[in-house]
Amino acid sequence: MSTPPLASGPHGPDALRPLLDTVLGALATGAAARGGPLPAGGPDAVAARVSDALGDVLPEHGDPDALRALVHTLAAGAADPADPLCAAHLHCPPLAVSAAADLAVSALNPSLDSWDQAPAASALEARVTRALAARLGLADAVVTTGGTEANQLALLLAREAPGAPGAQGAPVRLVCSAAAHHSLPRAAWLLGLPDPVVLPAPNGILDPGTLDAALAGLTGPLLVAATAGTTDAGLIDPLPEIAARCAAHGTRLHIDAAYGGALALSDRHHALLDGLDAAHTVALDLHKLGWLPVAAGFLAVADATELDALHQRADYLNAGDDTEAGLPDLLGRSTRTTRRPDILKAAVTLRTLGRTGLADLIDQVLGLAQDFADRIEAHPGLELYDRPTLATVLFRPAHASDDTVAAVRRTLLHEGRAVLGRARADGRLWLKATLLNPHTGPDDLAHLLKLAEGHTPA
Repeated sequence: MSTPPLASGPHGPDALRPLLDTVLGALATGAAARGGPLPAGGPDAVAARVSDALGDVLPEHGDPDALRALVHTLAAGAADPADPLCAAHLHCPPLAVSAAADLAVSALNPSLDSWDQAPAASALEARVTRALAARLGLADAVVTTGGTEANQLALLLAREAPGAPGAQGAPVRLVCSAAAHHSLPRAAWLLGLPDPVVLPAPNGILDPGTLDAALAGLTGPLLVAATAGTTDAGLIDPLPEIAARCAAHGTRLHIDAAYGGALALSDRHHALLDGLDAAHTVALDLHKLGWLPVAAGFLAVADATELDALHQRADYLNAGDDTEAGLPDLLGRSTRTTRRPDILKAAVTLRTLGRTGLADLIDQVLGLAQDFADRIEAHPGLELYDRPTLATVLFRPAHASDDTVAAVRRTLLHEGRAVLGRARADGRLWLKATLLNPHTGPDDLAHLLKLAEGHTPA
């Protein structure tokens, strides 16, 4: 048996070309077989089709058709964010140029845990992360797998910041609203920090007056976490007022801008982020309003020296004499060791589209959300929760019970007709449309509403 070809090296491109044709063909046939935004039949039907295609996971002898068959099965069983009726989550359809850049990373397979494994990638990451941080008004940034890891790192840096332990050695304590992302209290648990102070958010945002009163009654080192783009409704906390309260109380501020941080690129919408540059740390996630393939997260910091807390020494990766000789030390750029250079797809996309090109996409999808809200308000059988701030719109059949709203969503999922999310706000359950597809048009919005209305029991 001949040795299988490699993806890189002098013969790598020739080996990949026919395989790419196979993958692209299987993606096309799989999408055609699916015929909509997601496969019909529900979890059991999808699992059965996957099992049929997979067969023996580790057969005695290999199957040369496995690539085509399994890519076809994956595409046929996908929830495709490029379909206008797939609008549930903060999961964007990636740009073609971004996905192409990701292929190069997979072929070369660099790892950013030492310079000698990724010379160009390490230099690229250093330049791009600083530029993105500067756009947010901060000093530097590290790459993360998304908002969850960025939030975890923010709490870790707060715990390790100089002077963080109080006079009696009290650990830092998180203060956030009930609308904050679940990864924040989970990070406090993972890091062994005290139970967070979770403030009520009846309107879906962190109220500065409520925060001020809470800070006045708390002792010890605190970390306030505000949000620029809540997961449920896409709301932005009043950042300038929150930053002022934190400054008045000498409290550290983290802003989870995983969803909304990309608005910093938009001339039309960047004012929604006023106050962002007052934060000590900011989470950003470009596989949301950035149209990059997963993963594409960042944590930006106001003080680059705080990243020293991440530093580790492993002689086989960053020996002291190598560092003194000028080889960059990469172990302080992440809590992970092996990690792929996800920065390439970000760099390629930023350079290819430019700030204005990405801003146009951002403005376009935020405009789609406003159009969708207009249609809901004009529809007598539907109810709008509120005017959207970002690209998320909450709505529900008028006069429906929560059980009915949940059943509408599950029915559309089971039939493979549409993918809508769910969110609880104002004490009720709502359907959630997250409109991140810039190719979505007016007819698609009308169709989505028709499907939601048509599946409401009389």
